[in-house]
Amino acid sequence: MPATQIMETAKTKMEKTKDVLRADLMSIRAGRANPQLLDRITVDYYGTPTPLKNVANISAPEPRVLQINPWDVKMVKDICRAIQASDLGLNPNTDGKVVRLVLPELNEERRRELTKLVRKTAEESKVAVRAIRRDAVEQVKKLKKNNELTEDDQKRAEDDIQKLTDAAIKEVDKISADKEKEIMEVR
Repeated sequence: MPATQIMETAKTKMEKTKDVLRADLMSIRAGRANPQLLDRITVDYYGTPTPLKNVANISAPEPRVLQINPWDVKMVKDICRAIQASDLGLNPNTDGKVVRLVLPELNEERRRELTKLVRKTAEESKVAVRAIRRDAVEQVKKLKKNNELTEDDQKRAEDDIQKLTDAAIKEVDKISADKEKEIMEVR
């Protein structure tokens, strides 16, 4: 595998890592009701863990209310249990057919907890990016060891991989900072 192919593979993996971070941060609430808040919740659907969005329609009829309309009314209790078991800290209300989640105003303490969660998630993404860098550098060293690369090409490839890593980590920091700002913003 030539060095350019190693670079492209590393770049693709780093992009996927950033996409996963964005998706994870979308599920952290910042004060407004957003159906994506429930993306990580899975419900036991006849013995199979199934994403909530695959068994119900989720809408936001009001700025701080999420409404979940299950396609199978028997799922209401399972949906309530799954929401209570999640790390969202929300209490579902139900009338037997529909589940409603009222998102409380975020207080200062909860905002700080959420920013810590954002930082933790961002740090996990940085660790993943560094692991991708490590793997790419090892592949380049293997090419050098097999005499498929000159020493100069090895050095150049490692520098390029480091630049790619630095750019990815800088973007992870920016994504994280934007989400923290959104959480700390008082509406």
